Amino acid sequence: MSDIDDYLGSACSAVASLNPKVVKKAAELCIDTVRNGGTIFFCGNGGSAADSQHFAGELVGRFRMERRALPAVALTSNSAIVTAIANDYDFTMVFARQVEALGGPGDLLVAISTSGNSENVLKAVEKAKELDMRTLGLTGESGGALCVLADICVKASSSETCHVQEALLVAGHAICQAVESACARDDGV
Repeated sequence: MSDIDDYLGSACSAVASLNPKVVKKAAELCIDTVRNGGTIFFCGNGGSAADSQHFAGELVGRFRMERRALPAVALTSNSAIVTAIANDYDFTMVFARQVEALGGPGDLLVAISTSGNSENVLKAVEKAKELDMRTLGLTGESGGALCVLADICVKASSSETCHVQEALLVAGHAICQAVESACARDDGV
């Protein structure tokens, strides 16, 4: 059973490594985007794709309280678009092409990559910057190229993908709560 203790200890360490000041800045960026009529776009691969859909769902639906639906889109969700772009262009373009089609000034791209080096995620960030969108990176210990490109970068200090994902889920939920609370206050809820 020491495996369980070891695993839980490592997971808790990854969560504890999150910098609250950076998570608050990330939340402020999201709040500012929504308050000013922008859309928050999410992208990532594998577990990060699932987290993209999860976070978008929390904002469009609700997280912990009743309030208006908030504009959020997971660029991982439309299998026809993803596979068409992968087939007709290249898999590295699956998110950048969607950012080009849907994003613009005032919008925010939340790019999730545990390594910080996923090529399709980096290309999406580059395209977002070309379009004067703001960018938020969610990543692991090294931060990779994502932390160089993104306006703000939330890092979980672990080299284990599973623990990075667990910590980023906590950070994402904290951000969703902050956004939801701010928007509910704005709307008098």
